[in-house]
Amino acid sequence: MELLRTPDERFENIIDFPYEPRYMNIDDIRIHYVDEGPKDAEVVLLMHGEPSWSFLYRHMIPILVKAGLRIVAPDLVGFGRSDKPTKQEDHTYAKHVKWMTKLVEQLDLKRITLFCQDWGSLIGLRIALENQDRFSRIVLSNGGLPTGEQGMTDAFLNWRKFSRESPRFDISFIVQGATTTKLTEEVIKGYDAPFPDDTYKAGARILPSLVPISVDDPEHEANKKALELFGKWKKPFLTAFSDSDPVTRGGDVPMQQYVPGAKGQKHTTIKDAGHFVQEDKGPELAALIIEFIKDNPI
Repeated sequence: MELLRTPDERFENIIDFPYEPRYMNIDDIRIHYVDEGPKDAEVVLLMHGEPSWSFLYRHMIPILVKAGLRIVAPDLVGFGRSDKPTKQEDHTYAKHVKWMTKLVEQLDLKRITLFCQDWGSLIGLRIALENQDRFSRIVLSNGGLPTGEQGMTDAFLNWRKFSRESPRFDISFIVQGATTTKLTEEVIKGYDAPFPDDTYKAGARILPSLVPISVDDPEHEANKKALELFGKWKKPFLTAFSDSDPVTRGGDVPMQQYVPGAKGQKHTTIKDAGHFVQEDKGPELAALIIEFIKDNPI
């Protein structure tokens, strides 16, 4: 597997992101993660999606740390400060689940509250449901666990087509198109930092095509099994979808009805927020996570 590593100078002076980079080698791939807060505290695992990186959580990390929580925010392989396979075929759904599972295991994370969105949910939910002893709670935002049996929105199918066919694939432009907030030049620099040129974008290009959209998908069975486990999940489960995301709008209600642990929770619709709800309403999300943890002690 040929890997690229984004030069460190690309990440110098990134706005509102002063965190010490930490790395772990998994299958000869260097994976970056943020690890802040007391090491003996309950863990909040923040899983980003496509095509962002842990920078997406910059508005949430300090609030969660101030609340006494340990925050772990990894960069998926191919994103952020993690190494980037140059070939699209080096990325599979199963590999991404394996890589992030190994990170959780090697850090020996326990008492985890998972917050996941976009591909962070496709990967994070699989990890949580396949390693339930490590996880105490789940917060799902603008994501899900598709098996290929559910219908996909036109917005997602258009995005999938764009990611495969568009000659230009500007990361900050994509993020801006999925937020309600006008991104500043400094924030645009932050989202573009991991990708000096198109050779670094194999993962960002291919991930939309790895979402199961038919029962013939190689991950159909694995996700179906995970979804069956979700139907037995009795630990606290909360949805926090936004009101302005055409890709996942409406996906929260079936989960609230299906997951036993959702009963009696304060499910929330985040107002005036797009797909990247962390960018639009990060502090509100952080406060919601803190309240959820306090309302549902271990």
